Amino acid sequence: MNGVGVLEEGRSSSQRQVCCLIDCSYPCERTAGNASYSKRIQKTVQQRRLQLIRDDSVNHIYICNYHKDMIQNARMKRKRRDSEDNDGSPEGEEDIPEIDFFQMPVNTLRRYKRHYKLPARPGMNKAQLSDTVARHFKSIPVVEKEALTYFIYMAKNFKSRFDQKYSMDLSN
Repeated sequence: MNGVGVLEEGRSSSQRQVCCLIDCSYPCERTAGNASYSKRIQKTVQQRRLQLIRDDSVNHIYICNYHKDMIQNARMKRKRRDSEDNDGSPEGEEDIPEIDFFQMPVNTLRRYKRHYKLPARPGMNKAQLSDTVARHFKSIPVVEKEALTYFIYMAKNFKSRFDQKYSMDLSN
């Protein structure tokens, strides 16, 4: 037996398997496809606050194509600032790309802390330091249009520190 014998027997029977999800308090009656409701998918559903829960009365973890597409779209979709969910009010949380500061070297985090003069006690471990840096990074206000304009101007005119150093080295 390969560990899923019971599930295979259930799928091979003449009975039609229904989706294992409960959507907004109603059990889904659609035919289950081959997509499973794994731990990773459950985490996505929880993070995106989709109103889906697993029906414990069903003895499999297969979901229908409708819910599979719904979950995939929720993973791909970015919330816009003026979405219908928050009635156009800016108090709704924007979908900001996450940066995993824990992946950065400790020296980089320390340099960031030193550069911005962040109040932090000495001897912090990497996790604490990355949390402090992440909180500060998220709090920095950025005027997106101005930043993009400046970036494009600099990129078009090749005005960067590297270019200036490179041209000085060539003149010597």
